[in-house]
Amino acid sequence: MVIRADDVRRRYGQTVALDGVSFSVEEGEVFALIGPNGAGKTTLIRALTGTTNADGHIEVFGSQPTEVARHRLGLLPQEFSPAERLTARELVAYHAGLYDHARDVDAVLEDVGLTESADTRYTNLSGGQKRRACVGTTLVNDPELLILDEPTTGIDPTGRRDLWRLIEELADSGTTVLLTTHYMEEAEELANRVGMLSDGNLVALGSPGELIERHGGDSRLVVEADDEAAATRALEMAGYHLLPDQRHVAVPAAPEEIPAVVETLDEAGVEYDGLLWRQPSLDDVYAALTGTDVTVGGEHLTEARQ
Repeated sequence: MVIRADDVRRRYGQTVALDGVSFSVEEGEVFALIGPNGAGKTTLIRALTGTTNADGHIEVFGSQPTEVARHRLGLLPQEFSPAERLTARELVAYHAGLYDHARDVDAVLEDVGLTESADTRYTNLSGGQKRRACVGTTLVNDPELLILDEPTTGIDPTGRRDLWRLIEELADSGTTVLLTTHYMEEAEELANRVGMLSDGNLVALGSPGELIERHGGDSRLVVEADDEAAATRALEMAGYHLLPDQRHVAVPAAPEEIPAVVETLDEAGVEYDGLLWRQPSLDDVYAALTGTDVTVGGEHLTEARQ
């Protein structure tokens, strides 16, 4: 076992940041902690790496976090701002110099896809390239455990997917990865298991598939209507049970049931911008368990525009 956390608690004055969190991460696993800003993700990362005190019991590689040899860990904080005058090569080389036995800098740059941009100053890199350079600084010591706090926040979708591929390659090579994210699609794509945090509490733990099957509910048809009240009345009068949805009116529906919903809306004279059919996702799981929504990086949507 790489990480073991039992009943971890942390307060900042009257604010409860962590309220009895327990979970474990196995060797070679990709484990995602998901939740909105303020859920306790970063505080938990700091507790796991020994950079903040917390009550409860934490073990990393069987030792207290502060006793773990630094070369065994790679950490990318959410807020990481390198000197912008450095090139990507200089940035990675600087961090390699912090270890007695570091990887070849060019090999690391190749791993993160920056060979052609190695001599570009950090300030001139794209958002995705900057984040890959930052990940490169965590790989110079060939860590057994890689901890990434919101690794893709603030970068474009292309850069995000590039980083996903890199994380998948690292996991395939045997690196244990713990990441935090508020992008549900990211967790579904990368993680073997996820832990859902809400107000410092771990409200769910399991594989994405297990959690969606257990808590995600039915596939649904989402109605994007200017007058949501009218759409709601029409569907309820036709006998449809509306599903909780933080954004639009939604009813449980298989693909073959879409024409009947369309007919109901048309007969009631309800105008709508579009219909979106989608299967349940981790976002629906989180909403079902907490009653709140999380900003998502993307949804599995199939358009049925009329």
